[in-house]
Amino acid sequence: MFDFDKQIDRRGTNSLKWNKYKEQDIIPLWVADTDFKAPQGVIDALHQRVEHGVFGYSRPSPRLVELIIHRMQQRYGWKIDPEWLIFMPGVVPGLNFGIKAWCRQERNVITPKPVYYPFLHAPEYNDRAVSHLPMQLVNDRWLPDFDELEKLALTADVLLLCNPHNPGGTVFTREELQRIADIALRHNLVVISDEIHCDLLLEPGVTHIPFASLSPEIAARSAVLMAPSKTFNIAGLCSSFAIIPDSRLRFKLQQAMRGLMADNNLIGLVAAEAAYEHGDEWLQAQLAYLHENRDLVIQKLGDLPGIKIAKLEATYLAWIDVSGLQFDDPIAAFEAGGVGLSPGAQFGDKHFVRLNFGCSRILLQQALDRMASVIQSTPLANRA
Repeated sequence: MFDFDKQIDRRGTNSLKWNKYKEQDIIPLWVADTDFKAPQGVIDALHQRVEHGVFGYSRPSPRLVELIIHRMQQRYGWKIDPEWLIFMPGVVPGLNFGIKAWCRQERNVITPKPVYYPFLHAPEYNDRAVSHLPMQLVNDRWLPDFDELEKLALTADVLLLCNPHNPGGTVFTREELQRIADIALRHNLVVISDEIHCDLLLEPGVTHIPFASLSPEIAARSAVLMAPSKTFNIAGLCSSFAIIPDSRLRFKLQQAMRGLMADNNLIGLVAAEAAYEHGDEWLQAQLAYLHENRDLVIQKLGDLPGIKIAKLEATYLAWIDVSGLQFDDPIAAFEAGGVGLSPGAQFGDKHFVRLNFGCSRILLQQALDRMASVIQSTPLANRA
């Protein structure tokens, strides 16, 4: 029913991902959108809206609000109120305006490292100091250094959380989230939790838990950022939302956004509603496909000398440790071999590359073969 093997030609569509290399023989597996056609229900809804022909100012429909509320209850047992929702064009603006609203000028913002790169720049963009919270491998999963978080919290007002973690792929357990919450409560931190990859769970048995759903106490000190964009491959339509239970935090955010934050695009709102209304069967098929793609990445690269890939519980992004190889520039080396990846330095660790496996398996197989050739022709790093 759903043909994820179909290779859709994205060249000539002003695709950020595919335009980067244009006519070069380089397979782009970098920026985080997939090559999959969106669910048919989304496409049909967009056609119907375009046929209407009038594209004036719009607001989220009551049905979209209802679908989000139902989704939180059905998936997470989290009962939210309509007034908790603030719609915005993207999660990244939510990070930035949250810092502006909830972090005092003289205080710090804590951000994990490595992490999705806008986390690293948002404090600077808002004239706030940043404290980097190291992520470390524990039992083959990327986790924050909780002891260091306790120390950093002494001088901070805001903690940025990425769950599921990008690029590490960890889905934090309730116990791990509760450790973070306990520290946030002790030190009066506001936690901004980017949960944009929450639907993209690949490991059997893992469960996504919205941070603000942990307890009423932590709900009063947190904002959850979500969007249908990664889930249904509609990122270019720019539609997301924040869930903020506390009225004081919402008011401060709305004050910070006033005159600066654009409304959601009406086409994005239509796509979001259709995705949540009609997209879940497509999503389940996509998850099965991505699960096999993930396993193929690990099978083809994971056992090669000099390469390490930690457990990947979620997202369609593989965080690959290439420190065991003598690369002057791993990105340049893989590009020379015909594959375009994201540099680890962009996320805070130059010893890694990030690979997007949200593509047809045929294309992924071709890219992995090319990468394997590069890896096998590169000397191992001198560990002496």
